[in-house]
Amino acid sequence: MSLRRNIVANYISQGYVALVGILILPIYIRFMGAEAYGLVGFFTMLQACFSLLDIGLTPTIGRETARFHGGAMSSLAFRQLFRSLSLIFVAVAVSGGVLLWLLSEVIAAKWLNILTLPRSEVVVALQIMGFSVALRWMCGLYRGVVTGTERLVWLSAFNVATASLRFLGVLPVMWYFGFTPYVFFLYQLLIALFELLGLWMKSMTILPAKASLPGPIGWSFQPVRPVLKFALTVAFTSAVSVAVTQADKLVLSGILSLAAYGHFTLAVLVAGGIMIISGPVSSAIMPRMTKLHAQGDQQGMLNVYRTATQLVSIVAGSCAVTLAFFSTPLLYAWTGDRVLTAEAAPILSLYALGNGFLVIAAFAYYLQYAMGNLRYHLAGNLVMLALLVPGVVIGATYYGPIGAGYVWLSLNIILLLFWVAYVHGKIMPGVHIGWLVNSVFVIYAPAFIVAFVMSRFEFVSDSRVSNFIYVFGCGSVTLASSLLASKNCRLWLGGKLGWVSK
Repeated sequence: MSLRRNIVANYISQGYVALVGILILPIYIRFMGAEAYGLVGFFTMLQACFSLLDIGLTPTIGRETARFHGGAMSSLAFRQLFRSLSLIFVAVAVSGGVLLWLLSEVIAAKWLNILTLPRSEVVVALQIMGFSVALRWMCGLYRGVVTGTERLVWLSAFNVATASLRFLGVLPVMWYFGFTPYVFFLYQLLIALFELLGLWMKSMTILPAKASLPGPIGWSFQPVRPVLKFALTVAFTSAVSVAVTQADKLVLSGILSLAAYGHFTLAVLVAGGIMIISGPVSSAIMPRMTKLHAQGDQQGMLNVYRTATQLVSIVAGSCAVTLAFFSTPLLYAWTGDRVLTAEAAPILSLYALGNGFLVIAAFAYYLQYAMGNLRYHLAGNLVMLALLVPGVVIGATYYGPIGAGYVWLSLNIILLLFWVAYVHGKIMPGVHIGWLVNSVFVIYAPAFIVAFVMSRFEFVSDSRVSNFIYVFGCGSVTLASSLLASKNCRLWLGGKLGWVSK
């Protein structure tokens, strides 16, 4: 199995899933309405929060599958572990699904702020959500088996197929049966069942056949104990990260009206594209930095660290600045809805800038990962969570989603300027100021200034195409200013053109 082919397939599938999920949203909102789409946003948040129940089991089964195929575990021991984990997965899925079903009346009556949708329809939608979330969570067990055997090309193709059915296939179904939450979520339940069956069937072809085992599998939880420490370590790290990224969404789902929450979800999803852009870079540099650190090549590790920071500052930074300053024409070009644009554009601007700082602050985690010390990362996330939840509650209560956006932006600025400086001082003294100035500030500042100046020239057009061309042109100029501000890019361009920039 080719590593390069797996990586390319993985990136293509992730890009497709993210792109189709974003592009289809205006259609959902137009035909379902903002309030019904608010339920879709709540459903997305529930799926993320449900992963807190994972307790590290999904990465554990992936790791143990890889160890089995590497010869570090017998076929019988692997099947025994798989059965034990299967029982835990089923128990958690059933418990979580039933709990969401039982709480559906309370959530509809006491938590969500419903204005126009019939409460009975919302309750039924929430009940269906409970089973859909449980089924999709169960997929993690079989997805881990497939990932552990590096069948990523197959998995990528399967992910593209299920995403197409989930996001695009629902449109003709709702067109025929009606654009209602009931139809939408019932269809999502069927697709979740299809996804689970597909991954289960693939896993059965990978697992060692029962007939080839030297003894009975049994029904003991004993095989889980040796991997429990690893699972709980991963679980704690993942739980804190999920809590930080979902806390504002959970809090706002109970404060905002369901329609306003739909607009908020749309804006946050678009701003989340900045995180997707930085993902391939982090995936590539973490193993390289880890290897260099293990070899004692600290300078080589720092060179990779600084170069990668510049790359993310150029690409994700210019994207964040473009989304922040041109959110109104971008959203209008995308949705064609002036009311939705007016509601979501300010939120998008704040979350885009916040995410722009967050992707840079994340580099402190990459450095800690390479050096094998994550305690500062966990401490930082816990502090961030402790400040984020009350901040969002206060901000959203008095100023709505705009208040939550300002809290998100402010905390990420503090995270970058102060917490990252503290982490650098502890694990790599003397690095922070040079890294922040040369790899971040000198690239962000020109992009910010250029975008700010261009945004001062008022652009008004009722043509969605004209708005798209305007945003694309401004974004291109912003990106060009970031590229020219980077010393590495100037040196590379100078080499290509036959001159050297100082």
